Amino acid sequence: MATIAIIGDVGGCLEQLARAVADLESAGDPDTVIIQVGDLVDRGPDSAGVLAYVAARPPRQWIQLAGNHEAQYVGAEPFWPVPLAAADAALLRDWWLRDRLRVAAAVRTADGEDLLVTHAGLTATAWAELGEPVTAATAAGLLNTRPEPLLWAADGPLWAEAATKLYPSWLQIGPPMPFSQVHGHSAIVDYGRRAWRCRERIQQRSTVDWEARHTFTRTGGARFVGVDPRHGARGAPVWSPLILREAVVLE
Repeated sequence: MATIAIIGDVGGCLEQLARAVADLESAGDPDTVIIQVGDLVDRGPDSAGVLAYVAARPPRQWIQLAGNHEAQYVGAEPFWPVPLAAADAALLRDWWLRDRLRVAAAVRTADGEDLLVTHAGLTATAWAELGEPVTAATAAGLLNTRPEPLLWAADGPLWAEAATKLYPSWLQIGPPMPFSQVHGHSAIVDYGRRAWRCRERIQQRSTVDWEARHTFTRTGGARFVGVDPRHGARGAPVWSPLILREAVVLE
C-alpha cells in the first residue's frame, strides 16, 4: 500500500505542478505514487517546461495519462491553435510508443473503493462499447489497449464533458455505474465564481471542496470525483491533488 496522489489538468502551468509535487515530497512518504490525468500542455505559460519536468520523474512513481491535448500528437486530429515545438511533440509520441503515456489507471482505496482514473471519464456508452467491464481494473486494462475509434470520439474517455455527457450518461440513461471514477478535463462548477455549471439533478448529488478544487458526485453506490483545477492561462491560486492514503494501484 502507498499514498497515491492524483493530479488534475496542468495545462502548461509548471509552477503549480512543481509546487504540488514539492509539497507531496515534503510529506515524507517515499512510496508516494503520482497519477496525472493528462492535459499537461497548452494554454499556460510553459508546456515545454512541464514536459521536461515530468520526463525527469521516476516512471515507477509517476503514472502519466493522456488527455485530449496530448491526443493531438498521438493519433487525434489537431485542434489547439498553437502547436508544440517539434521536440516536445516527438517526446509525447515517444511516451505513447513506450507506454509511458497511458489511457487509464485503476486504484483501490484503503476502504475498498475501486476507482477508474481517466482524463475525461468513461461514459455509459463507452463502457458498453468496451464490453461492460464490471471492475475498474478490467476497464483500465481494456482502455490501455487503446481501442480506436473510441479514444478519439467526442464522448470518449479523453473528450467527454462532465456536465453534459459523462454524468448524464449514467444518471439519466445508463445502468448503475459499477465502479467509481476520477476524472479531469472539465468541471461541474466555476471555481472562480463559486457557481454551478450543471443541471440541478447533478447539483443535488454533489458536494464541492472549493479550496482543493475537487467535486464529488454520487451515482447509486458509486461516485464521480472531478479533479480538474481549471488553471487557465495563469494557474489556480489555491488547489490540491487528491490524496488517497494506504491505496493500491490495480492497473
